[in-house]
Amino acid sequence: MKSLSRPWVPAVAGHATLLIGLLDIVKTVAPGFGHTRMGQWSDFLPGIVTTVARASSLVVGILLVMLAHGLRRGKARAWRAVVVLLPVSAVVEIVHLRHLVTAAVSLVVCAALLVNRRRFAALSDPRTRRRALWNLLGLGALDLGLGYVLVSAHPAAIVGHPSVPDRLEHVALGLVGVEGPVTYSAGHVSDLVYFSLLALGTLTTVTTLYLALRPERPVAELSADDERRLRELLDRHGRRDSLGYFALRRDKSVLFSPSGKAAIAYRVVSGVMLASGDPIGDPEAWPTVIDRFMAEARRHAWVPAVIGCGETGGEVWTRRTGMSALELGDEAVVEVAGFTLEGRAMRNVRQMANRVERAGYTCRVRRVRDLAEAEKERIRHAADSWRGTDTERGFSMALGRFGDPADGACVVATAHKDGEIRAVLHFVPWGPRGVSLDLMRRDRDAEPGLNELLIVRTLQAAAGMGVEQVSLNFAMFRAVLARGERLGAGPVLRAWRGLLVFLSHWFQIESLYRFNAKFRPIWEPRFVVYPNARDLPRIGVSALQAEAFIKLDGPAQLVAKVTPGRSARRAAV
Repeated sequence: MKSLSRPWVPAVAGHATLLIGLLDIVKTVAPGFGHTRMGQWSDFLPGIVTTVARASSLVVGILLVMLAHGLRRGKARAWRAVVVLLPVSAVVEIVHLRHLVTAAVSLVVCAALLVNRRRFAALSDPRTRRRALWNLLGLGALDLGLGYVLVSAHPAAIVGHPSVPDRLEHVALGLVGVEGPVTYSAGHVSDLVYFSLLALGTLTTVTTLYLALRPERPVAELSADDERRLRELLDRHGRRDSLGYFALRRDKSVLFSPSGKAAIAYRVVSGVMLASGDPIGDPEAWPTVIDRFMAEARRHAWVPAVIGCGETGGEVWTRRTGMSALELGDEAVVEVAGFTLEGRAMRNVRQMANRVERAGYTCRVRRVRDLAEAEKERIRHAADSWRGTDTERGFSMALGRFGDPADGACVVATAHKDGEIRAVLHFVPWGPRGVSLDLMRRDRDAEPGLNELLIVRTLQAAAGMGVEQVSLNFAMFRAVLARGERLGAGPVLRAWRGLLVFLSHWFQIESLYRFNAKFRPIWEPRFVVYPNARDLPRIGVSALQAEAFIKLDGPAQLVAKVTPGRSARRAAV
């Protein structure tokens, strides 16, 4: 148990493994490296330098580099692989090279990992078979790059002047064990290139086949039983959090407390275990389900984080886990009983709504269960056609579907002109007396102000549907935007507000705030809960991935900017 008190061990082991792997690769592909001071120093690290064995050293180096990240996270599989590779390296050093010092270093590092084996107990992350494709493409590109360097690393031994295409052909053939068009005057150089290329090709083939043939495990999926249990908790406790219903997204996983009285919905993205909103259910059971959440994160070496939780939820999370909380922004909540279009403060909204109605638009507000299937399909088709991106956005504050029979209590507001649907708002239940905005889309050619008219008509119709509170958009960093424009704001606050206004050109942070403020809402703060400040960038990127603002399934790419008329209307991060 003593090793459990050394949380730094995985990080040190991971960085050491990465360094050893990189040095092994460099020693193989750079012939002059061994004559440098670092090359001489690296000879005391695990590595192989004979003609045939240098090819093995290249493969061992690549494997160590690939395993370093998992070792840093305390992954059990990475630990097992490294404690196998190091003794193999030591045996080769003793048998082929008689380098006892290098072999001893390998065995010492291996022994240190064995002594601290309890620090490497994290399970592997669930993956799909798509990882096999990216492994093939990634290692294939690496093979071509390293292979070209290997083929060209000994210019004095190359016969003639082979062209770049000839060298690439030699690499491609060498990866499958076939001699290419490049010839060498020195036999040991030819052997080194041949065995190195063959080893690279074998490594790529073996790892790709392993990933392709292992059982596929879904990353996140809400089972029918989990959904039933969550709906039962929402029926009893759904009024506590306007985001509770979004836990019913079917691309989330869920953990229940031992008593079954509380639950946390989450998704794992890039090694971050993301929960959203407050825990669902009885607050007395929140601590036990939070404990389960943290235990699951530790079990897999995931970074735990919560985005968009309320003040009560944030207090429980921070008190129970020791994590920190950062105010992310404010949710706009309108009290139906207090809403009116009268008065100077509502003049802009009143005039905009009247102008749109005079242009011939009409609005209808209904429960989804009251719609015919044909009309549901029309609304769904219209909303999809107005979506600004190919990807359906949302995670923490979007349901991601419309018209499901299980969602009959949802509210839909539609705007019509000349018999055509021109805008749609979709609200999910917030307990028995509230609704929370899920989706806001309109025809790009429709009149400006159509969204404002729909919100006004929804608020006016809410009382007749038994709705007392309506949650609108989430305004990120609203307090900074509001305080930064006031008289007497300091230079730091003004600079922070200026940065947010600048970023609004892409993410429209300021416009969301001003759009919400038109309806004179109550501002409810929302928080992100995180373990350490150094984890915030990683959590931020993971949250952007979860909300589908960034796609990292393949090469990273930033997708379209956020606007109030798109499904990711709350943009939690």
